[in-house]
Amino acid sequence: MKKLVVFAMIASMFVTGAFAAKKAPAGAKTVGVCMPTQSSERWINDGANMKKQLEALGYKVELQYAEDEVQTQVNQIENMIAKRVNCLVVAAIDSGALVNVLAQAKESKIPVIAYDRLLMDTDAVSFYATFDNKGVGTAIGKYIEDAKDLKNAKAAGKSYTIEFFMGSPDDNNALFLYNGVMEVLKPYLDNGVLVCKTGRTTFEKTCILRWSQETAQQWCENYLSGFYANEKLDIACTAFDGFAYGVRAALEGAGYKAGAGWPLITGQDAELMATKNIISGHQTMSIYKDTRLLASKCVTMVEAVLKGGKPEINDTKQYNNGKKVVPSYLCTPVAVDKGNYQKIIIDGGYYTKAQLGL
Repeated sequence: MKKLVVFAMIASMFVTGAFAAKKAPAGAKTVGVCMPTQSSERWINDGANMKKQLEALGYKVELQYAEDEVQTQVNQIENMIAKRVNCLVVAAIDSGALVNVLAQAKESKIPVIAYDRLLMDTDAVSFYATFDNKGVGTAIGKYIEDAKDLKNAKAAGKSYTIEFFMGSPDDNNALFLYNGVMEVLKPYLDNGVLVCKTGRTTFEKTCILRWSQETAQQWCENYLSGFYANEKLDIACTAFDGFAYGVRAALEGAGYKAGAGWPLITGQDAELMATKNIISGHQTMSIYKDTRLLASKCVTMVEAVLKGGKPEINDTKQYNNGKKVVPSYLCTPVAVDKGNYQKIIIDGGYYTKAQLGL
């Protein structure tokens, strides 16, 4: 995925203090925040919100982006450990590659909070802040079910073609999301109401490494030319707004026009571009994930491990990372489409009308 330069510039402004973050007092504790990439607007917002909220509480913050390079993230965490940060917040690129460096953090008595992506196969992690990832998938599945009236489709003699574009196999969240989608849609695949002409319905066949927009576009181009030359694709069930952008490009390349005959396209993150695409009719829906809320829940976890308090936890069963069940807070995902973006996104202060070109 190509870097979004403007987003990188915004992130840089946050990192360098151009938004007038509160200066930490002398002797303040330092929190290391490790984010995966600046190629997605979503992660830029996460990092900026985390930094802003922690600095408002008087912490120093070292915010690093690894640009989806696993070894870079390992090196960044090692450097933070060497600097003796007081706490680590980690949104992993590939959590399996972090087991050894997180063991170093534990040995150095540096607590670790998993942010949005569960840290697997380690007992070094104290808490996990995320959205309800299975709930994200369920929300996507239910949106498709309701929009196409799948419950009544068989009786009406209707069926719809569908293709799936799921998340990265090295991201534990992606499997949770897939399971949520299939919990809703599998019965319709089984009874023929939904028809996947490529036959690619398993997680292994639909997962896209590193959430690559380019791969999603290439897949969709191949599907359209190989399976849909004489029939329209009705639904593109994608797990990420970036995938939706790739699908849009492939559709337009194949001659599809927005409006009648344009497929139902799902997404996740309600990025600025995705919201604009929803307004213009080039994307049907996205899952809104308020990074301000997620950051605030993570900040309470940082406070807890550094001050001996108790963070708010609402899940102590679901997230077993192979070494322990990690106490978690799950934020609720919200489906956004043309009918409710005004109330949820604009009235909620996430984007302004000016940002959306309205």
